[in-house]
Amino acid sequence: MIRRATQADVAAIVDLVYELAEYEKARAECHLTVEQMDRALFGPQPALFAHVAESGGRVVGIAVWFLNFSTWDGVHGIYLEDLYVTPDQRGAGHGKALLTTLAQECVASGYSRLSWAVLDWNAPSIAFYESLGAVAQDEWTTYRLSGSALAELGAGQVS
Repeated sequence: MIRRATQADVAAIVDLVYELAEYEKARAECHLTVEQMDRALFGPQPALFAHVAESGGRVVGIAVWFLNFSTWDGVHGIYLEDLYVTPDQRGAGHGKALLTTLAQECVASGYSRLSWAVLDWNAPSIAFYESLGAVAQDEWTTYRLSGSALAELGAGQVS
């Protein structure tokens, strides 16, 4: 069963984000708290959204996403920040159901795209995405400013 996340799901969502960070070999970089996720999803002006996959009364998968905007298309799209299904539930269709739900959200809202990133070494996920018709955007390189580099640029300390 796929449904929109509720406040009762926040702790489970955070737990699964940490499982995803562990899977991606980056657990030490994950500092998310239940309070942060609750505020992002259910605060006064939520800009983050989530769907959950439920099986046997427990949350076994998540799709955490936000809106982006295509200046070329002139409409919003969905950026999928995290897609994760617990190892014991993989192969049961939860990942496909979560992506199908987001694709339906795009179509119903007139959004032009559903985008996400995947680590180069994550062959099982890449094969899964390609089986759904997703196309790698190999001509693009993702950049990120964070930590001290972000603080320095933000303070005007980069020449």
